[in-house]
Amino acid sequence: MISFQDLYETYGNEVYRFALWLAGDPLEAEDITSETFIRAWVRNSKIRTKTLKAYLFTISRNIYLQHQRKKKRLVVLEDVHPDPAPGPDKLTESQIELRKVQEVLQTLPEIDRAAFVLRVQHELSYDEIARVLELSLTATKVKVYRVRKKLIASSIDKEA
Repeated sequence: MISFQDLYETYGNEVYRFALWLAGDPLEAEDITSETFIRAWVRNSKIRTKTLKAYLFTISRNIYLQHQRKKKRLVVLEDVHPDPAPGPDKLTESQIELRKVQEVLQTLPEIDRAAFVLRVQHELSYDEIARVLELSLTATKVKVYRVRKKLIASSIDKEA
């Protein structure tokens, strides 16, 4: 009886070359070759070809054809609806920018920070902010404007 190693050493190169001619891809040919020898070794059925070599080629061809049928069923999915969520790079960039804004805001008086946050984060009107902070409407608008100006100036300074 022939051992698996003897079987592989005797016919391995020929089966690989045959699989390479079928598939045209060295990696796929290696897969076909490996699977051919495993199937030949595990199978207990009677060989229906005249030679063992022809039997191995038959198995190789059948494996190749199975691979081709599987490939035909594969469908390339198009990204018609891309994920609207920002990617990790954008999230990191946003977090860095947020930290910079928070650092600048911490250098300002509390009332200026409060006016800005109520306007930008909570979308309150200037009238509502003036009532909450007990300021005049004009003073409220000036505070929000000055914070925005300070944030813009700080981002320009850091880029330079």
